[in-house]
Amino acid sequence: MKVAIAGASGFVGKALIEELQGQHEIVALSRSVKQNSAPGIEWRSCDLFSLLDAEKALQGCDVAVYLVHSMRPSAQLTQGSFEDFDLIVADNFVRAAEKCGVKRILYLGGMYPDDAPTLSRHLKSRHEVEGLFTASKIPATILRAAVILGPEGSSFHMMVRLVQRLPVMVCPKWTHTLSQPIALKDVVRSLHHCLETPATADHIYDLGGPDVVSYLDMMKMISGILGKKRILLPIPFLSPELSTLWVCLVTGAPRALVRPLIEGLRVPLIVRAGHELNIPGYSFTPIQQALSTALDHYQEQQAPLAFQKNPIGSYEVRSVQRLLIPEGVTAAQVAKAYMDFLPTMRPGFMKVEVSGRWVSFSWSFPYLRLLILEYSPERSWSHRQLFYVRGGLLAQKTVRGRLEFREILGGKAVIAAIHEFKPRMPWFLYRWTQALFHVWVMYKFGLYLKRPHAAR
Repeated sequence: MKVAIAGASGFVGKALIEELQGQHEIVALSRSVKQNSAPGIEWRSCDLFSLLDAEKALQGCDVAVYLVHSMRPSAQLTQGSFEDFDLIVADNFVRAAEKCGVKRILYLGGMYPDDAPTLSRHLKSRHEVEGLFTASKIPATILRAAVILGPEGSSFHMMVRLVQRLPVMVCPKWTHTLSQPIALKDVVRSLHHCLETPATADHIYDLGGPDVVSYLDMMKMISGILGKKRILLPIPFLSPELSTLWVCLVTGAPRALVRPLIEGLRVPLIVRAGHELNIPGYSFTPIQQALSTALDHYQEQQAPLAFQKNPIGSYEVRSVQRLLIPEGVTAAQVAKAYMDFLPTMRPGFMKVEVSGRWVSFSWSFPYLRLLILEYSPERSWSHRQLFYVRGGLLAQKTVRGRLEFREILGGKAVIAAIHEFKPRMPWFLYRWTQALFHVWVMYKFGLYLKRPHAAR
């Protein structure tokens, strides 16, 4: 089979490539351009925020494996939540896979309990993305995992750094929450098994090792393996904000990664009875062995990919806002409502002119063209409207800069997104004027859409 791997540069992706090499043709997707490192592996440059890129990247592939989580900044300035960034890239992946005739999708997501009264933002996001794949026309296999124990895993790296750097550690309530960690090699073996077992299609499996432990337990085991005597002081408080602060300071992990992970540890993450993945003749690794193996290959200087800055272009902007819409309203209607809305904000200040494919946002007096957009009918449908940024007083003319309105979650909401936008004004001035103004405008537009018949 020709297998596409989205997230091939991550620690699970690299291990999966090694596992499948020589048995299948591999198409490895990455934002940065890479050279083919071995026969049978084709690296394709792909920015999953671009539907066109995703379609080109999945051409000719039989199976697509999705290992992406959008918690790193994807531009010099990002406005919006990681949940909405996750939705866009996953939605692009699904649409592209359907268009390219992909026969199977495998998705590695996060484990969460079905009976939890409330879920953290991180777990809700995993659930939303999972819903995109299960609602797809393509048979999907969903694998849910809690903590993946590998030398470049974010959670593992944070635990090891905490143990190495803190002789005395205060352990808040979240470190007591039980989970079922799984070794990296077991995750990779599970993906390989599902890839070659058609009967796993349209199923959801929980992945977990044989041991149920807490983060506190794992840090004690790590200190024992490393031969370091550590004093761990449990306290009965959750304190996610303080925990985020000290974990970031000690480990160097970004706050955007740490806070959602800590919030996700409010509830136990245990394999549900009847949802286990059973691989004939294969047993998952005990926790002590999994930690020892990960520590054998651990390099403190080699920060996980999630800790690193994205190789992003200078002075680019990505701004994403989720807008709730009435039932039956399309992205095309929302785009038209946006053009109608702008002149109502400040009568006489803003004027929107439409001429064929061209849309201009202008200052009325003195007359100045602030932003020029070109409508792309060949890349637009009722559920997605695309405009390319072609210049104006506030924007540089670019090839890929664009504004889109896209239906998500089965038409319950629309994502309004600006991608790869390059402002014309100095960066510092832009960040504290135009960028903030845009967020405020989209907030007001969201209120405008709630008016009766605003987007009809």
